[in-house]
Amino acid sequence: MNERRKRVLMAKLSHETNTFVKVRTQLSQFQIREGVEFFEIEGNGSTSAGALEIARECCWEVVPAIEMSATPSGMVSDEAIELFWDSVRNAYDIAQRTNGIDGVFFDLHGAMVSDSFPDVEGEILERTRLLVGASMPIVAVLDFHGNISDKMARNANGFIAYRENPHKDAQQAAKNAAKLLDRLLTTHERAQTAHLHIPVVWSPPGVGTLNEPMKTLERMAREIEANHPEILVVNVFGGFSFADIPDTGVSFSAVTVGDPKKAMNLLAPLSDYAIANKELGCPVGISVAEAISKLKTRSEGPILLVEPAENIGAGAPGNVTIILKALLDNEINRAGVALCDPDAVARLWDIPIGEATTMDIGGDCGAEDGRPLSLRVELVSKSDGCYTLEDPISHSAGYGLNQTMGRCAVVKCKGVTILLTSLRTPPTDLAQWRSQGVQPEDFFVINIKAAVAHGQAYDPIAKASYTLSSPGCCDNDLTRLPYKNIARPIFPLDKI
Repeated sequence: MNERRKRVLMAKLSHETNTFVKVRTQLSQFQIREGVEFFEIEGNGSTSAGALEIARECCWEVVPAIEMSATPSGMVSDEAIELFWDSVRNAYDIAQRTNGIDGVFFDLHGAMVSDSFPDVEGEILERTRLLVGASMPIVAVLDFHGNISDKMARNANGFIAYRENPHKDAQQAAKNAAKLLDRLLTTHERAQTAHLHIPVVWSPPGVGTLNEPMKTLERMAREIEANHPEILVVNVFGGFSFADIPDTGVSFSAVTVGDPKKAMNLLAPLSDYAIANKELGCPVGISVAEAISKLKTRSEGPILLVEPAENIGAGAPGNVTIILKALLDNEINRAGVALCDPDAVARLWDIPIGEATTMDIGGDCGAEDGRPLSLRVELVSKSDGCYTLEDPISHSAGYGLNQTMGRCAVVKCKGVTILLTSLRTPPTDLAQWRSQGVQPEDFFVINIKAAVAHGQAYDPIAKASYTLSSPGCCDNDLTRLPYKNIARPIFPLDKI
């Protein structure tokens, strides 16, 4: 008689929610695969595809529920949460009428906020625990930027977070999480999650894992795993500073098949190190004027002007013109700027290639130098904006190898090449430019609307990189943001 295959319910819900962005994220903005459509992700380089690969290796019978993901943006409509939950519950109910399920695998983010739920992942995990009972193993892969809650830890047997930022290990983290679940299903060990939140919140530029303090924290985490066999995983969460909720901030977790109190004690040195080095996680950057002055002393590029306040991967609109205006005003040539402006693309769509026109470009961030610009531009090219990542483990690969900017147009204004997109597209892969016939290595200056995620693609070609301090919904000076719900006291908003 053949041994019964392990049956695992799988589902994905991923969104990094910036509560300082005024525009709500509606259900229509999510990419959705439901039921058997879930299997369409196999081989596409995403996190869920990695989990499915392990499912096949371990001979699971996968019960697919739903895959939902959207680009980071503002508060999520409850409709999206309830659709996800209805799919999970329906998949579970159908499975129960046949052979049931043995475990649950979730591909989550960790910093998702909806109109009614400040802790979406905690809500989902709690509902799931109530649905499947106390003994069934629930494991999730989470983003490094998760704001982890006690509710999440209490209702999941284990998390595995990405360990690298930029997230080149996102798919591997998902594979490791699936392997963890398979171990629990095979050995019937009872794993628990110890969780330690500290009164520190760091901005995205401060949590790159190639730099301190994250470099040392990740090393300390791996040492705990190596020295304590009962500790299966130690996670370092950099947190997501732009979600104004009580659980925002840096935290650590340990998945243990031993004593949870011992696991908590082992996390204490990480907390001590993070607090002692808390200033390292809040780099501010230089002014735009100072960066322009530095450009004028250099002759070789590309030079990156990194604009964390416009971090598209953290929910920013990607249309602020502060850097574009500075480049034009200072007559900087061979410069490249990508802006999300679907209205501009639409106005250009019926214009012949090579024709010049005067038009408004960009949005309004409220700053005097961050308003739409009226520019005389020459249309260089138009396309559907689809491209394939040239780096299969780039920061954006967790969403699949095939990406789209929506319809887009390339225009030139004086010495600046402007890539106008219809969809907000994080600058994490050079194929974004190459797909439009532009070689980024040829630029003297490139405006990067990101904080850290661009590094894997752009740092290898850069001759210099300047991180800027400028206004925006992803301001890297957190003391300038209007927090209302974050737990206080917390550094750098308070002295601790």
